[in-house]
Amino acid sequence: MLHGEETTTGLNHRKILMWTFLGSECFFFGSLIATYMVNRGRSLEGPTPGEMFSIPFTSVSTFVLLMSSLFMVLSLAAIQRGDRRATLAWLAATALAGSTFLGGQYYEFTTFFREGLWLGTSLFGTTFFVLTGFHGTHVTIGVIWLLSLWVQVWRRQLRQEHSLSVEIAGLYWHFVDIVWIFLFPLLYLLGRHLETHMG
Repeated sequence: MLHGEETTTGLNHRKILMWTFLGSECFFFGSLIATYMVNRGRSLEGPTPGEMFSIPFTSVSTFVLLMSSLFMVLSLAAIQRGDRRATLAWLAATALAGSTFLGGQYYEFTTFFREGLWLGTSLFGTTFFVLTGFHGTHVTIGVIWLLSLWVQVWRRQLRQEHSLSVEIAGLYWHFVDIVWIFLFPLLYLLGRHLETHMG
């Protein structure tokens, strides 16, 4: 840890700021999820979740995103032991996994649009695109962040003594993954279950 980065609590001030930011993000996503739960099942207009979702496809995207958390852990471990080559490899793998997830989300969005589902189509469309859209935005920010770290490591500007920068990025990335762990079953699995139950 660099000198002067600790607070009176003994914790790094950058890490405290990140935890504070993530706490505010929990409230943000929590409010969106609560709104979805309150209005779930009230949309009478089609298309419905059962007509739109491909659970196997989204399950693969989910697996890729969750695996990226493992890659992020390996990135941090690599830079902490001073292994530049492994750091570059695992940061690239994490960014690639995130980009793959975004590619799957883009495919889903364009497919849904062609089949008649968009923000203004129904209450279901609005809540679905708002929740997944905001999450996708956070993933995009994370991928850009990871790529910037990769460039810094490649230029030898980010070394073992700067591992905190990778650790903080990792906190953000793990948060993004955890949010999706809630969103995937809530939107894709429970949405289809509710539709079946109502039918």
